[in-house]
This record gives sequence, C-alpha cells and structure tokens, in this order.
Amino acid sequence: MSAARREALRGLYAITPARADATRLESDVRACLAGGARVLQYRFKALPASLAREQAERLARACREHDALFIVNDSVELAREVGADGVHLGREDADARAARRTWPEGIIGVSCYADASLAREAADAGADYVGIGSVFASSTKPGAVRAPLSLLAQAHAVSRLPVAAIGGITLGNARAAIEAGAHMVAVISAIFDAPDIEAAAREFTSLFEAQPAGALHVRT
Repeated sequence: MSAARREALRGLYAITPARADATRLESDVRACLAGGARVLQYRFKALPASLAREQAERLARACREHDALFIVNDSVELAREVGADGVHLGREDADARAARRTWPEGIIGVSCYADASLAREAADAGADYVGIGSVFASSTKPGAVRAPLSLLAQAHAVSRLPVAAIGGITLGNARAAIEAGAHMVAVISAIFDAPDIEAAAREFTSLFEAQPAGALHVRT
C-alpha cells in the first residue's frame, strides 16, 4: 500500500448504521464526511442485495467527493463492483489471504477482537490495518468480549499496521483510546445518533488534530 493511502488510515473511522432509507443514509454520511471522517465503512447486514448495491454506490460516490476512503464490510465482490477502496473482514467472512489474492490493490482490514496475536496473523496474510475491540461496552454488540486498551499498542507492535479501536467509542472516551495507541477510532452511534452529525464528526476529528505530531506514526 502506498504511503499516502497508509497515512489516510488515521482519524475518524465512521461505520454506517443499519438504515434501509438510502436517501437518508447518504445524507447522514455526507454530513459525517463534511465533519472530517477519513474512512467510512458500509455495513449492510440483512439488506436485500439490490438495496445494498444502491446504497454502496451512493456512499462510494460521496466518499470520492470528500476524498475519504470507502470500505465495504464483508464482501470483496460488492466492494469491487462499486469502486470501493477496500473491504473489512471479520472472523466469519472471507480469509484475508484469499481476499488479497483476489484484490491485490484493495485495502484489507481485519477484525482481531481482543487478541493481539490475530493482528500478526492478519499482517502475514496481507492486511493493511486491524481492528481491536470491544474497547468499551458497546450497545451495538453488547455481548462482545472486552479488549483492554493496552491491546491497541500491542496489536501495532506485533503487526506494524494501523490499528482501529472499536466498540463503545464516545467523545468521552475516544481520547483514552487514541492515547493508548489507536490510529483510528471506529464510531457508529456517537456519530449517527447525534442531533448534529457533522458537528459530532468534527469533534472526533479534532481529537486527532490535537494529538502531538508523530505520536501516531505508523512504522513500515
């Protein structure tokens, strides 16, 4: 992955909520992007394929217009069809090594949950970044195993990849995750349930702008 694309894997990593209304979802995402989100992941659990394709196409266009990375959850096929930048894979999704063979130029993210050793495996398989969580109690996945903040730095140390903290991230605790080593904070509810989505996104973005230069340097 180029240095420019690697550098883009830093800051607010927004994850879309489950919304069937494509127009509302696009509007909310555009507000989030206007607030400074650097990466957007599209999740489309339980949606009809045709609607998922429509939403993904709209969001891909919005991300291009805001110079943000567009990542599709689970599906390499959908990601490539809509011109996404990459795909994010969990334990029940396609193997990262197989995804890399299929899509050499794509960005591949891998969920490593509460296990830093999985970050090393992800790096060996060709991943570009890893996700660690749930770092805080999550309303989206209340049963998720909690990952101590110390795992963020550990995951980077063993993988040398950018690390996204996920799970229960709010404005009140995001700084703790960043200071513990997160290069990105993955946020759903604290952004998309906010009364002013753009303002909420801007507040998260400001946490990274205030971080001392070099504090989040990703070694290659």
